[in-house]
Amino acid sequence: MNIEKLYKERDLQVVRDYEPHNEELQQLRIMLHGPTGSGKSSFIDSVDTVLQGRMTSQALADAVSQESFTKEYRTFKIQKGGPETVYPFVFTDIMGLEKETNRGVSVEDLKLAMRGHIKDGYNFNPLSKISEDDNWYNKTPTLKDRVHVLVCVISATTANLLSAESVAKMREVRLAARDLGIPQLAILTKIDEACSEVKADIRNVYMSKYLKKQMEVFSDSLGIPVKCIFPVKNYHSEIDPDDDTDTLILSALKHIINLGEDFVNGR
Repeated sequence: MNIEKLYKERDLQVVRDYEPHNEELQQLRIMLHGPTGSGKSSFIDSVDTVLQGRMTSQALADAVSQESFTKEYRTFKIQKGGPETVYPFVFTDIMGLEKETNRGVSVEDLKLAMRGHIKDGYNFNPLSKISEDDNWYNKTPTLKDRVHVLVCVISATTANLLSAESVAKMREVRLAARDLGIPQLAILTKIDEACSEVKADIRNVYMSKYLKKQMEVFSDSLGIPVKCIFPVKNYHSEIDPDDDTDTLILSALKHIINLGEDFVNGR
């Protein structure tokens, strides 16, 4: 058994064994945010693929449109074993951030979502935030409604090309999460498209000087430490899962779960 297979099996077991210790909630809520086209929906599908051991496509992504394909606030559960059993964590997918003020998800909506004020199914309006008298507004959120981990998803192909407006929006979201005590990390996607060495062999990921530079640039822009930025390759054209790809996805997922567990237990 190669080392990647060993790492995969170790982290897979950690994820399968996880149960929240806080009796107030049954599932961690993980919210993904980032620019349009960064791979948020694809990351959810990739996690689902790894845990199911087969290709899945639960969170629809679009390979053509330059606008956000995700329009509503939607929670995704990952099946564990039988149809009635799910993993004790959920992913919240949202509309992408865009540099224009009249496009993409509103930063104010993101702040409200982190506090648990937005119900599942709400359709984002780029021109205005949700109002308190809206049927999709949750006036009395509990711990289970709140976001427990904030994950910024960014493409390695565009990390050094982000507009000042996009960076400012992501920075504002990051500071709002900080004020709420919500732990944060980042996912660097499309590493195979950004680096020919990694495209040739994904095991070159941590030897790639180009990816290292991209992570440093992103860290400097947003303030997320490099050690909290996880490079991954989402599944998009493959017909079968791959151990090396799974290993990177599981490593990121394990750290996400650990941060969320610490948060809900007040650590």
